[in-house]
Amino acid sequence: MSVTVKRTGIVLSPDPRRVVFRPFKMEPIRIVKIIARIMALDTMQVDVELEGVMREFHGRHLNAHRYFLRRFEQVREYLLTDSEPSESRCLLIGAYFTMEYSLECAALFNPSMVWHPNQSGLTNKDRRFIISMRATGEGHLSSITFRSGVIDENYNIGMDPVSQYVAAPELVPDAAYEVELFRRKLQEVGVKSDFVDSVLSECNARFTASELEQAIEWHTTQANFDPNEIDSHLRAMRTLIASNYSIQFDKDQKLSERVMMPTSPSESNGIEDARFVEFHEGSSSKYLATYSAYDGQIVLPQLIETKDFESFSVNTLNGAAVQNKGFALFPRQINNQYVMLGRQDGENIFIMFSNSLHFWNEKIRLLQPTFPWEFVQLGNCGSPIETHAGWLVISHGVGPMRKYSLGAFLLDLNDPTKVLGRTREPILSPDQNEREGYVPNVVYSCGGLVHGDRLVIPYAMSDYASSFATVSIDELLAHLV
Repeated sequence: MSVTVKRTGIVLSPDPRRVVFRPFKMEPIRIVKIIARIMALDTMQVDVELEGVMREFHGRHLNAHRYFLRRFEQVREYLLTDSEPSESRCLLIGAYFTMEYSLECAALFNPSMVWHPNQSGLTNKDRRFIISMRATGEGHLSSITFRSGVIDENYNIGMDPVSQYVAAPELVPDAAYEVELFRRKLQEVGVKSDFVDSVLSECNARFTASELEQAIEWHTTQANFDPNEIDSHLRAMRTLIASNYSIQFDKDQKLSERVMMPTSPSESNGIEDARFVEFHEGSSSKYLATYSAYDGQIVLPQLIETKDFESFSVNTLNGAAVQNKGFALFPRQINNQYVMLGRQDGENIFIMFSNSLHFWNEKIRLLQPTFPWEFVQLGNCGSPIETHAGWLVISHGVGPMRKYSLGAFLLDLNDPTKVLGRTREPILSPDQNEREGYVPNVVYSCGGLVHGDRLVIPYAMSDYASSFATVSIDELLAHLV
C-alpha cells in the first residue's frame, strides 16, 4: 500500500523582475579608461547622465544611492588625481561599475522550511513559517532567497506577499574570530608552522581580520621566516578569513527582500541547497543550515547560523568526513554529541557524530540503495524530524532515466545508527505537471515540518519552481514501522 500524499497546488515560480545590484567587474586598464572618460565630463553632463540613471532604476532598488557610493569607493584607487570628485560624479562612477542581476530568472527550487522566530498575532493552531529556496540566475549562479507564510489548523497554506525589491546584506566589518578554532581549522587543511604559531600568538583569544593583518605585517617584516612558507600560509590564513564571515541585513528590510549572495572565494560559483533546521540547546534555540559552496571546481560544505534571519554567520566545516554534499544536521544533540547525515560517496547515506559543530572526522554508512527507484543514489531531503516513533527523515532516490523521487526512513531516537524502517516505494514522484523544467523528472526537498498531525513537505519541481505537499504523520509512520 502506498502513502496518501496531498498536493496543495501552490506554485512558487521564479520571477525575472526581482533584480539585485552586483559589481560590474572588469580588468584594471578598462576601469582607468572609463573613470577618465567620466572625469572629463563637465558638471552639467554629469548631472544629466546621473539623473537619467536614477530615473530609470530608482523604482527597481531600495538603496541605489548608497550602493553607487560604495562601488565608487571600491574603484577609487583608479582615479588619476587626488582631487575629490563631487558626490554626483562619485555616484555616476559607481553606476558605471554596477549591474543588475536577476537572481531567480532561471529557477526557484530546493526549498527548506522552518518555523518563523516571530509567531505573534496568530491563533493557537496557526503557525508562521520561513521557507528558504535556491534561486538561480544568469550563469547558473545560485543564491539563497526567503519567503514566509502561515499554515492554519486545516493545513491551508497562505504565502505572504513578495516584495518587488531584493537586496544583498552588508558584510560585517571586522567580525571576530576565535583564535583556537582558527588555528585548528588551519591545521585540518595542513597549515601548521612556526610562522603561523608566531602570528596567532600575537592575536587575542578573539581577534578581527584587521588585527590578524597587523600581526602578519609585523612578522613578515621583522621576523626571519622562509618566504616560500610565508606566501603559502598567508594565502591559507586569508582564504580562511574570507570563508568565515558575518553578514547583516537592514532591520526594516522585509524577509522576501533578503538574499544571501556568494561572498567568499569558495562560493564564487554559487551557494546551493541550504538545509535549515531550528537547533535546540537546553532552553534556547537558533537556526543552523548546511549548504554547498561551489567555486567552479570544488564543492565545500559550509555552515550558516542565525537567530533572527537578519544577521548571519557563515563558517567552514572541517574534517575528513566533510566531503561531497547533502549534509543535514539533527535538530539537537544526542548523547551529548552533534549528529549529521551526509552522502560523502555520492551514493549512500552516512551518519556522523562530533563534539564540535565545525569538525567531522568519522562517518558510518547508514543506508545503501536497495529498491529500484533508488538504485542510482540515495540522499537526505533535510534534517531529521523528531517524532514519538523515532527520527523521521525524508529521503530522495534516483532511478531509471535519472528520475528523482521522495521516500522516507525512520531512525531510533537514542541510537540513530539503527534504521527502524524505510519506504519500499516512493511517497512522492514527479507527476505530469511537475516533470518539465530546468532538470526534467525531479522532485526534491531540503526539509519539511510537522504541523498538527501532518508532515508538510516543500518540494522543487524539476529544478524550476517549488510547491508543497502534506501527508499524515500517523499513516507514514505506520507504513515505515
